Amino acid sequence: MTVDELAHYDYHLPKRLIAQAPLPNRADARMMVLRRADQTLEHWHVRDLPELLRPGDCLVLNDSKVIPARLVGYRESTGGRWEGLFLEAWPNGFWKILARCRGKPKPDEPIVLINRFGKEDIRLFIGTKLPEEGVWIVRPETSEDPFVLLERVGRVPLPPYIRRGEMREADRTWYQTVYASVPGSIAAPTAGLHFTPALLDRLKKAGIEICRITLHVGVGTFRPIKTTTLSEHKMHSEWGQITPETVARLVEARQKGGRIVAVGTTCVRLLETAAADGQLKPFSGYTELFIRPPYQFRAVDALLTNFHLPRTTLLVLVRTFGGDELVRRAYEEAIRLEYRFYSYGDCMLIL
Repeated sequence: MTVDELAHYDYHLPKRLIAQAPLPNRADARMMVLRRADQTLEHWHVRDLPELLRPGDCLVLNDSKVIPARLVGYRESTGGRWEGLFLEAWPNGFWKILARCRGKPKPDEPIVLINRFGKEDIRLFIGTKLPEEGVWIVRPETSEDPFVLLERVGRVPLPPYIRRGEMREADRTWYQTVYASVPGSIAAPTAGLHFTPALLDRLKKAGIEICRITLHVGVGTFRPIKTTTLSEHKMHSEWGQITPETVARLVEARQKGGRIVAVGTTCVRLLETAAADGQLKPFSGYTELFIRPPYQFRAVDALLTNFHLPRTTLLVLVRTFGGDELVRRAYEEAIRLEYRFYSYGDCMLIL
């Protein structure tokens, strides 16, 4: 089996290892350390990061904020249940959503949304069906700011492996990094969920630089690879931005011997996009970069990342960065030692 075959990125995970909530103290999560130079595995905790990183290293965080994008309601004409996922708002007031319901909605059919308090709220009017699977254009009956409206009518868009996507009120805090500031993601950049204000303060005091970039996690993160080979897969696009000031800090850190440590695959994807021609540059726009073997990394020296689902582009990225055999062995070890997996689970640091 070759590294281009999707089946190469499969593994079996006992369901009991899928974390359903974060630990009371996020930084207490276990962290497996993979050292590529000598192909070794070590067991630490996220709270140990200040001892594992070096003064002068630059930790890169994705400051995208998860919006309460999951919509629940019913078709006014039939009373049938309806679910949707807000994707983006357009300047003309229309929304792009991912939706599912029984039957075939008619143009201008109203959907009544049930807000977070369990009460009927605004209506959405069904518009055009787009070529993308399950994607529609809808028109809300209000001119309210979309993000303000979603805080009232939306729910946290948890992945289905966490309580079948049903949120608790605590998820509004749990499924958000402590440094999130730019609304736009419909899934959390989960490696960042491990950080606390106290840990970030300890990292700064240890001489570790902290930089922020923005990549909004899009609907593609929910979609599995459906082709039998990676080379056939069409990668989804996501919007991101790296400012000139951040680029200058990252370049200076590297010139002084520091490492660029990406927190999460989202940071890797954006940093590598911005360094596509070999030199890290400011970037603002959409990226469709699919990192897979035999990709050569240009901007990232180390990676903190969660344990990812099988047969996903995220696992492919991590195996490409950490080394196929080493990361495969790390996953086997994590399962044997009953690490907690996925969004609310433990993580690994690849050095």
